[in-house]
Amino acid sequence: MSASAAKVSKKELNSNHDGADETSEKEQQEAIEHIDEVQNEIDRLNEQASEEILKVEQKYNKLRQPFFQKRSELIAKIPNFWVTTFVNHPQVSALLGEEDEEALHYLSRVEVTEFEDIKSGYRIDFYFDENPYFENKVLSKEFHLNESGDPSSKSTEIKWKSGKDLTKRSNQTQNKAGRKRQHEEPESFFTWFTDHADAGADELGEVIKDDIWPNPLQYYLVPDMDDEENEGEDDEEDEEGLEDIDEEGDEDGEEDEDDDGEDGEDDEGEDD
Repeated sequence: MSASAAKVSKKELNSNHDGADETSEKEQQEAIEHIDEVQNEIDRLNEQASEEILKVEQKYNKLRQPFFQKRSELIAKIPNFWVTTFVNHPQVSALLGEEDEEALHYLSRVEVTEFEDIKSGYRIDFYFDENPYFENKVLSKEFHLNESGDPSSKSTEIKWKSGKDLTKRSNQTQNKAGRKRQHEEPESFFTWFTDHADAGADELGEVIKDDIWPNPLQYYLVPDMDDEENEGEDDEEDEEGLEDIDEEGDEDGEEDEDDDGEDGEDDEGEDD
């Protein structure tokens, strides 16, 4: 093959390759545009689904209200229901000092109310009987999403009685079992009502709304760990007692067999 022929062949190959690249790029661009169109349809359906889901949530939220009311009436018949529920919840109990628990013994009712459009926020109400700590009958905390979508919160100002402000305590406290808290200066549960620093990450509010409120009975019925340990010790003692009885029974059985053997030998001697 001549040099000129070789150059022509190479030029044709390069020309064909460039044409293929142009076709490939064009196809890719068209595919990207089609993907974008399909994605817009998916997003539209997702928005429509969110609207439909919100309507369903609003419908069933209204249907649940009479049952929440009935449950509250029944809970009112059980002394110390809510303080027991909070103490039994691992995340909430970590925030409770001894004095907090004492104050929560006066807590008679808890209510969680989601705002009508649900997405904009919710409110938690704590109803208290007359108590030696503060004047308020109801303590509330609300969580909102403002027009720009930023979270915010506000709460009832606690009217503490003289010398009873639990949020100002600084001494190390112990829980009822006598175990010291991990922090030397634990924050009171009631500081939550004054903490509005990060409403979008309020763990306690979310725990009460999403975990405790839907079914508080499951935490009220959690067995006390100390009682479980005592029951375990009692079971071990019972088992040891049964083993001792079995051993004594075995020994008595062996003695009876020996006696029977001796009696048999004596009877044979007499017959002779």
